[in-house]
Amino acid sequence: MTYSIGVDFGTGSGRVFLVNTANGEIVSHYVKRYTHGTIENTLKGKKLPYTFALQHSDDYMEVILEGTPKIMQETQINPKEVVGIGIDFTSSTVIFTDEQLTPIHKLPGFETHPHAYVKLWKHHGAQKEADQLFHHALKHKSKWLGYYGFNVSSEWMIPKIMEVMYEAPEVMDVTKNIMEAGDWIVNQLIGDNIRSNCGLGFKAFWEEGIGFHYDLFDQVDPNLSTIVKEKVAAPVINIGDQAGTLTQKMADALGLTTDTVVSPFIIDAHSSLLGIGCQQDKQMTMVIGTSTCHLMLNESQYEVPGISGSVKGAIIPELYAYEAGQSAVGDLFEFVAKQAPKDYVEEAEQRGISLFDLLNERLEGQVPGENGLIALDWHNGNRSVLSDSQLKGCIFGMSLQTRYEDIYRAYLEATAFGAKMIMLQYQNWKMDIENVFACGGIPKKNPFMMDIYANVLNQTITVIDSEYAPAIGSAILGAVCGGAHDSLQSAVQAMKEPVLYEIQPTPEKVKRYEKLFEAYKELHDLHGYKKARIMRNVGELMEV
Repeated sequence: MTYSIGVDFGTGSGRVFLVNTANGEIVSHYVKRYTHGTIENTLKGKKLPYTFALQHSDDYMEVILEGTPKIMQETQINPKEVVGIGIDFTSSTVIFTDEQLTPIHKLPGFETHPHAYVKLWKHHGAQKEADQLFHHALKHKSKWLGYYGFNVSSEWMIPKIMEVMYEAPEVMDVTKNIMEAGDWIVNQLIGDNIRSNCGLGFKAFWEEGIGFHYDLFDQVDPNLSTIVKEKVAAPVINIGDQAGTLTQKMADALGLTTDTVVSPFIIDAHSSLLGIGCQQDKQMTMVIGTSTCHLMLNESQYEVPGISGSVKGAIIPELYAYEAGQSAVGDLFEFVAKQAPKDYVEEAEQRGISLFDLLNERLEGQVPGENGLIALDWHNGNRSVLSDSQLKGCIFGMSLQTRYEDIYRAYLEATAFGAKMIMLQYQNWKMDIENVFACGGIPKKNPFMMDIYANVLNQTITVIDSEYAPAIGSAILGAVCGGAHDSLQSAVQAMKEPVLYEIQPTPEKVKRYEKLFEAYKELHDLHGYKKARIMRNVGELMEV
């Protein structure tokens, strides 16, 4: 009997899972909220710009250093039976370190410097740098730009590097290494300095066989190419290969052995495809959490506008992995929950149910469009297909008769409409969709929401019985690297999570949602393209 460990680093918490490599059974798991959380409003009493989203690197190490020994002690499994560890991480979450891989924010004199901290994926402080990169790429007709969706996101690594380069040269001067936080964790475990092809390919303008796109970097600023060459470039390890083995120090700290193999990090949403068993083309997977990633696999590489990139071998060897996404989904629902009237909260507490269960109950019997509301789900900007982090959310059609649950439903529908915009973009650019999967805690807990999605997309949706598909996916990579399976495909088949339920569309609901979607798309195009300056002009007032 052998086991592997999957460590999943999300936006607000980290999870350590011990998994049976033979059948994917979860033997034990550990979940920890990050001690410092997301640093968004102030840093040690200092006000931050509203576009900032930072984190503290100690939070990540706490997860793995506390969680791994705990599950090993609880299960009393022989450490020699743990053959591998896989890591998945939110991306692009960027960390700046010194020569010894110590994060800059932990160095004397940088404890209060915001640019020295980890830049979380949803840090949008680098928008002007993203625009600068995009305009140079467009001007010089960079042929590869189409494989990044003809856009550059402020969430990606290179704009965040430029932000520090321009706004905090004192941080850049002491920085010796820049990497994805997922790579940093792997490097802490193996005592080396390597990079994952998944993180670089999707977030850093890197292609296998070509390397970084220094042609673009030179056009923007020669110093950018120098920084990438000296501080980012490192040996690249492909998904499915071994990154290394645990150092003696880490083996002792985790309760494992130096024979335990470590996989290169994979982006968390991408890891979910392995965890649910999605290995084929024509399948779209929605990984629904704080944000949503919409992932597809295909044998060919197409230039799909508005997506976040396509990378060969970043999930399944020999297949191109495509990524698109919505920047606020779970976050958006939490935003709505914070606005709940007192009597709603009290009723949910008295009945011992969640606020969302209460709202779903109050909406039973309501037909699509009955509330007269349409919302735009841009409370954290729009990742796909508009690629504009400066956009803001809106809700239309409110009256004195509007109820709180009507607003909640409008936001559920808005996220479904946003998902349909992405699905249509894939379909319009030669990518057929025959199956739609959904995974994550939200679809598992909220069939009402998934019924909306099925009817908006007009697709049967298969919901996977797992809140932790990324952790299972990373455990699968650990199992493959540790030799428990002879191929990634066989490991996926043996260890993938089961199906929980399927929801099929209803013709009458589909018809009504088609009309609502037309209204959503008009508002989407008006405020996202034609009149986007309105939101930008208002947004400028926030920059005080």
